[in-house]
Amino acid sequence: MKTKPLPAHKKLPARKSPAAASRAPRPGRALAKKKAPRSAKAKSEEWILRLYVAGETPKSLSAFSNLKQICEEHLAGRYRIEVIDLIKAPQLAHGDQIVALPTLVRKLPAPIKRIIGDLSNIERVLVGMDLQPASKPNAPAPLAS
Repeated sequence: MKTKPLPAHKKLPARKSPAAASRAPRPGRALAKKKAPRSAKAKSEEWILRLYVAGETPKSLSAFSNLKQICEEHLAGRYRIEVIDLIKAPQLAHGDQIVALPTLVRKLPAPIKRIIGDLSNIERVLVGMDLQPASKPNAPAPLAS
């Protein structure tokens, strides 16, 4: 019995070699994604920052002003600042373990970070928020302007 060749549009797909078959994704398994480097990941995430203050004191106002400036320069359009006045709602201090004021708490991206003070040392804030790597211990400290 003679067989007819299949028409061109009905050809069977070529068989894969055993080596190629082992590289193919298996049904039911998710493909592993490569993790983005921390710097690339930080550029795309929304940052949620909580600033705990006690009223409108000069230190509280300074901390908010410094935080706003840092966020505009390094996180433009990717941040949300929540200001929590502990004079009005003191029970909120317990949730984030606030022991001094003003305190900045980085809720997202994880992990949670805390920075205490008026945030005037910008380099220290950037390092504390993981926006800049820590400087080398033998390097001279930058001059304040």
